[in-house]
Amino acid sequence: MVFWPFLLLALVLITISAGVSLGAAPIPVTTVWKILANHIKPDSFAIDWTQGRESIVWDVRFPRVLLGGLIGAGLALTGAVLQPATRNPLADPHLLGVSSGAAFGAIVALLHTGMVLGLLTVPLFAFMGALLATALVPMIAGATRGLQADRLVLSGVIVAFFFTALGNILVFLGDPRATQTVMFWMLGGLGLAQWHHLIYPAAVLMAALAYLLPNAQLLNAMAMGDETATTLGVNVPRFRLTLFVVSALVTGTMVAFSGAIGFVGLMVPHMVRALAGSDNRGVLALSTVVGGLVLIAADLVARLAAAPEDMPIGIVTGLIGCVAFVWIMRKAE
Repeated sequence: MVFWPFLLLALVLITISAGVSLGAAPIPVTTVWKILANHIKPDSFAIDWTQGRESIVWDVRFPRVLLGGLIGAGLALTGAVLQPATRNPLADPHLLGVSSGAAFGAIVALLHTGMVLGLLTVPLFAFMGALLATALVPMIAGATRGLQADRLVLSGVIVAFFFTALGNILVFLGDPRATQTVMFWMLGGLGLAQWHHLIYPAAVLMAALAYLLPNAQLLNAMAMGDETATTLGVNVPRFRLTLFVVSALVTGTMVAFSGAIGFVGLMVPHMVRALAGSDNRGVLALSTVVGGLVLIAADLVARLAAAPEDMPIGIVTGLIGCVAFVWIMRKAE
């Protein structure tokens, strides 16, 4: 167990280095870290690289890699919460219809309002759509006389279909010339990454971890079933609803800055449990780290596979996720 932190740190450094160094225009790893050091502490190294390389590293790839790490961490954390909360091994962040709500908000911005708020227009509209979907799920579940796991899940499916239908209507009625932009966003990508945007997903992720990690023991009780959790003193309906709201807010924020990226929240928690056991105190923390690494690696594959074009990252996670989905179903039998 002692070597785990060092192994994870090494993997983080290797993955970030590869994510920034590799691409349509490869840049040596030593140059990458020299540029970073000079931005942290000016004149740390003599400048032996071009201004173009510095712009690629600092303005494009570093924020993109860090955003990928935050998005992957948030989606994996949400999956790690929803699976024990619903006792459904196939649960993932898109279960609640939040991604569909965020996609609807983004479509409204891209096709019908224009960039009225500048570069933050799409993320803000997507986030508002996610919040609307978040509010509708417990309302529908409550209207059907209960906030049990199965009702919340079914309510999420209803909300997902509803916002998908609305989004399709808007695409049909919108400008055909903008359809390609909408489709790229709905398939997921990190092309909007900018330094000043990173604070939003980072703050939401830190707040979620601050709530979830101290309550991981309650999540362990939930994983054993509602009756067992109740006998251990857990207010099951209230705690489950809180978990769904936190998960939806995290998912909505991440989707707002990356588009809809599937399967990360499904795959990563199962990978972590296979390596580290089922205690959620470790699963939540490890899923956060591994999720970030997985999405950075997936983005690198997407960039290299279609270089110099920028392939939507959702295509890569979808292909990998299909295989993982079959493996998880066989394991659950």
